[in-house]
Amino acid sequence: MNESTTTRPAENIAVVIHAANDLRVERRPFPVPQSDEVLLRVVFGGICGSDLHYWKHGAAGDSILREPMILGHEIVGLVERPAADGSGPPLGTPVAVHPATTGTAPGRYPSDRPNLAPGTTYLGSAARLPHTPGGFARFTAMPTRMLRPLPDGLSMRSAAVAEPAAVALHAVHQAGDIRGKRVLVVGAGPIGALAVAVARRAGARQVIATDLQEHALKLATTIGADRALSARDSEGVASVDADIVIESSGSSAGLAAAIEAATRGGTVVMVGLLPSGLQPALIALATTKELRLIGSFRFVDEITEVLQALADGTLSIDAVATHEFAAEDALAAFDVAADPSRSSKVLLRF
Repeated sequence: MNESTTTRPAENIAVVIHAANDLRVERRPFPVPQSDEVLLRVVFGGICGSDLHYWKHGAAGDSILREPMILGHEIVGLVERPAADGSGPPLGTPVAVHPATTGTAPGRYPSDRPNLAPGTTYLGSAARLPHTPGGFARFTAMPTRMLRPLPDGLSMRSAAVAEPAAVALHAVHQAGDIRGKRVLVVGAGPIGALAVAVARRAGARQVIATDLQEHALKLATTIGADRALSARDSEGVASVDADIVIESSGSSAGLAAAIEAATRGGTVVMVGLLPSGLQPALIALATTKELRLIGSFRFVDEITEVLQALADGTLSIDAVATHEFAAEDALAAFDVAADPSRSSKVLLRF
């Protein structure tokens, strides 16, 4: 695709969720940016698990859809019109988007971890009412503070997976120094596959991946795993004896496998989002092994490191984007994205 600004098309379209199983591609008015916003021409948007949950269930965890909402938070595009106040990048700059707005609600959180700030909003989220619209639109108004210009030479197609890669990088950062360690990634969907690549770049001695799907296991080995194990091989997974386990399946079975596979005194990073409410867990085993169980939620500003790593070639993750659809074919794209037996990251092309 030609990554330069072009004549504005006659209509602006957006991918909008109205209710469970009610996804529509709609015409929307052209946005009118505020003084500190650019008019962004979206080029690619990656379909995330949360987008699929809104489509399938009308909710993503505790975030329940109560009004129609534009989906999407994995966005790259071109500055079609710079911000009127002079902030941000100039006309034609290719950018990735950091989708968070740090909250200002009362409550304590570590100052160096704004991802935990109370009241933080995220593009394409129904956590609050009115909902925070996402970026699955041909044109959108985007605050300049959210924009990360792409390094020279980095294509927008490659940068389209930078946001989920930042989630994976944050999870690896949560584990601490993993150089020389044996790392197991439980669940080799998009985030898990990206965690494999990030762990390899971070100096892990050995990276092993496990998943139920053969497609995911093949992708994991393509992107850097030394070994790939079927999640059905419970004895084989339990015998891994990993120093670090990245749990990215978001299932109680995956968390149980992570605890069993971790070595004594090891670390389990929980990046897969389990359903809300009580969940069964092997806490007694985690206690007797003296495991460190650490949560990992979104990211701080790891997207900047990811973009540089993509540009300098130290991180190669293009294989994770397995499919690309025109935005007008969003329903077909969501169908493919929801089938882990044949896809990983699915991109919408605007």
